[in-house]
Amino acid sequence: MDFKIKTEERYTVFTLEEDNFNSLLAPEVKSELVILSDKNVKNLIFDLSNVKYVDSSGLSAILTADRLWKKLGTFVLAGAEQPAVKKLMEISRLDSVLTIIPTVSEAIDYIFMEDIERELNDEDKE
Repeated sequence: MDFKIKTEERYTVFTLEEDNFNSLLAPEVKSELVILSDKNVKNLIFDLSNVKYVDSSGLSAILTADRLWKKLGTFVLAGAEQPAVKKLMEISRLDSVLTIIPTVSEAIDYIFMEDIERELNDEDKE
């Protein structure tokens, strides 16, 4: 499996460098996601901009990430713009469950806004 992980102060970008996100890749992706969550990566951007096809196993891995990051911070799916991928997100209704943003740079902006909002809410609680 070919992927890149880029870690910054406030977020990590996991970029899948494959055309197909299917049952052959999903178990390994899930393992990598669990490792990242164990490292307390606060915010994750899952970049699918290179992916042309996702099957149900790929969707399961994406939902696993969403579930893991509900406890840690923010999970954003970025780059799910290929027609087949976009259509699957709509058909499976994941576009109403997940935070899906067109580009990684927009996802980074979203993460920063979420962090600021969390910090402000934490100050209000004190």
